[in-house]
Amino acid sequence: MNDLTLPLAGLSSVGGKSVIARFDGGMLSSNSGVLALAEVEKRLRVADRLARCIDDPRCPDQIAHSLADMIGFRMKMIAAGYEDVITHALVRGKNP
Repeated sequence: MNDLTLPLAGLSSVGGKSVIARFDGGMLSSNSGVLALAEVEKRLRVADRLARCIDDPRCPDQIAHSLADMIGFRMKMIAAGYEDVITHALVRGKNP
Protein backbone atom coordinates (compact mmCIF):
# COMPACT_ATOMS: atom_id res chain seq x y z
CA MET A 1 0.00 0.00 0.00
CA ASN A 2 1.59 3.27 -1.11
CA ASP A 3 -1.07 5.71 0.10
CA LEU A 4 0.95 8.82 1.02
CA THR A 5 -2.11 10.61 2.42
CA LEU A 6 -2.33 8.51 5.57
CA PRO A 7 -1.90 10.68 8.70
CA LEU A 8 0.70 9.99 11.34
CA ALA A 9 -1.53 9.37 14.34
CA GLY A 10 -0.74 9.66 18.03
CA LEU A 11 1.16 12.95 18.18
CA SER A 12 0.66 14.96 21.35
CA SER A 13 -1.03 18.33 21.09
CA VAL A 14 1.04 21.52 21.02
CA GLY A 15 -0.33 24.58 22.78
CA GLY A 16 -3.70 22.87 23.15
CA LYS A 17 -3.99 22.27 19.39
CA SER A 18 -3.85 18.85 17.79
CA VAL A 19 -0.93 18.01 15.54
CA ILE A 20 -1.66 16.18 12.30
CA ALA A 21 1.25 14.96 10.18
CA ARG A 22 0.52 13.93 6.61
CA PHE A 23 2.79 12.79 3.84
CA ASP A 24 0.97 14.18 0.82
CA GLY A 25 2.94 17.41 0.40
CA GLY A 26 4.86 16.33 -2.67
CA MET A 27 8.41 17.65 -2.73
CA LEU A 28 7.98 20.00 0.26
CA SER A 29 10.65 19.99 2.91
CA SER A 30 10.52 21.06 6.54
CA ASN A 31 11.66 20.17 10.04
CA SER A 32 8.33 18.56 10.90
CA GLY A 33 10.09 15.24 11.38
CA VAL A 34 11.37 16.72 14.63
CA LEU A 35 7.77 16.63 15.94
CA ALA A 36 7.68 12.87 15.46
CA LEU A 37 11.15 12.52 16.97
CA ALA A 38 10.09 14.62 19.97
CA GLU A 39 7.09 12.33 20.46
CA VAL A 40 9.27 9.22 20.36
CA GLU A 41 11.75 10.81 22.79
CA LYS A 42 8.89 11.81 25.09
CA ARG A 43 7.52 8.27 25.18
CA LEU A 44 10.88 6.51 25.53
CA ARG A 45 12.33 9.17 27.87
CA VAL A 46 15.78 8.83 26.31
CA ALA A 47 16.98 12.25 27.54
CA ASP A 48 15.84 11.47 31.09
CA ARG A 49 17.68 8.17 31.03
CA LEU A 50 20.88 9.80 29.76
CA ALA A 51 20.61 12.64 32.29
CA ARG A 52 20.47 10.13 35.14
CA CYS A 53 23.88 8.82 34.00
CA ILE A 54 25.54 12.24 34.27
CA ASP A 55 26.42 14.02 37.50
CA ASP A 56 25.09 17.61 37.39
CA PRO A 57 27.43 19.83 39.47
CA ARG A 58 25.26 22.95 39.06
CA CYS A 59 23.64 24.67 42.03
CA PRO A 60 20.01 23.42 42.02
CA ASP A 61 18.48 26.81 42.91
CA GLN A 62 20.18 28.44 39.91
CA ILE A 63 19.12 25.91 37.26
CA ALA A 64 16.82 27.25 34.54
CA HIS A 65 16.86 24.13 32.34
CA SER A 66 17.22 20.57 33.56
CA LEU A 67 19.98 18.38 32.22
CA ALA A 68 17.33 16.16 30.60
CA ASP A 69 15.79 19.18 28.83
CA MET A 70 19.18 20.25 27.48
CA ILE A 71 20.02 16.73 26.30
CA GLY A 72 16.62 16.40 24.63
CA PHE A 73 16.99 19.76 22.89
CA ARG A 74 20.49 18.87 21.69
CA MET A 75 19.36 15.49 20.35
CA LYS A 76 16.53 17.09 18.36
CA MET A 77 18.76 19.84 17.00
CA ILE A 78 21.34 17.30 15.81
CA ALA A 79 18.59 15.20 14.20
CA ALA A 80 17.27 18.33 12.44
CA GLY A 81 20.73 19.02 11.01
CA TYR A 82 21.81 21.81 13.38
CA GLU A 83 25.04 20.33 14.72
CA ASP A 84 26.69 23.31 16.38
CA VAL A 85 25.82 25.49 19.36
CA ILE A 86 25.95 28.72 17.32
CA THR A 87 23.04 27.47 15.23
CA HIS A 88 21.11 26.67 18.43
CA ALA A 89 21.26 30.34 19.39
CA LEU A 90 20.17 31.45 15.92
CA VAL A 91 17.22 29.03 15.89
CA ARG A 92 16.12 30.35 19.29
CA GLY A 93 16.35 33.93 17.95
CA LYS A 94 19.38 35.02 19.96
CA ASN A 95 22.84 36.20 19.01
CA PRO A 96 25.54 33.66 19.86
